[in-house]
Amino acid sequence: MSSCTHCSPPRRCPDAWRRLQSALPSAQDRSATLGGTLLNAITVLFGGLTGLVIGQRLNERLRGALVSGIGLVTVVVGVSNAGQSGNIIIPLVSIVSGVVVGELLNIDRRLQGFAGWMQARVGDSSDGQARARFINGYLSASLVFCVGPLTFVGSLQDGMGLPIGFQQLAIKSVLDMITAATFAASMGVGVLFSIVTILVLQGGLALLGSTLGEVMSVAMIAEMTAVGGVILIGLALVLLELRPLRVANFLPALIIAPLLVALAEATGIILYPF
Repeated sequence: MSSCTHCSPPRRCPDAWRRLQSALPSAQDRSATLGGTLLNAITVLFGGLTGLVIGQRLNERLRGALVSGIGLVTVVVGVSNAGQSGNIIIPLVSIVSGVVVGELLNIDRRLQGFAGWMQARVGDSSDGQARARFINGYLSASLVFCVGPLTFVGSLQDGMGLPIGFQQLAIKSVLDMITAATFAASMGVGVLFSIVTILVLQGGLALLGSTLGEVMSVAMIAEMTAVGGVILIGLALVLLELRPLRVANFLPALIIAPLLVALAEATGIILYPF
């Protein structure tokens, strides 16, 4: 049975599937580029600095309202992305196995430690409240900026030297600039340091795209997007102060989802029987 059968679009979301398929690169000679990633970092820096200036004029109640607003929008984005899956079993297995790996590796604590190390370099490490605010701003912004289809598809295609990749990251950059301003106004300078995450993750994806080309199939991107949506929903629960999840510990699921699809395609398992 051909791989096309294994990756045929689920009937309930053909439009979303066609959008993902049209985003995939065509076979041609490409050169790697980090233009989109650099643009994204610059816009987040600008938005974050703007937010810091605005935030000084906002009281604590309004700052909390801004975070709640971002949380609500994150729910919508997360649900939309999660709906990209053609088989809910794949995100389910990916999330469950991913969080086990994340807990064993203690990713959330390690990222908090990294954020705390950065905060100690730019602020007063003895101020527990400022340290917690910095860490919360860094982790929340990093997850929002780097978990989504535009991050993965756009960065991979940007690395391949395809114009559509830069275009997608340009759109993401505008959205992230607005979000960075809102986050920084309520969470402070830690948001600006999410630029490090953007440069490392998106830059790495761009280099991966320049090396691997079309290895990522439509199905792999769709399921990875769906898992990212679930993780964003988890982040929204934290932003809305509904449940204190260690969201970063779910990140390995983003790697497991496309690997499951690749394994199914290689062994002839039909991913979307309906």
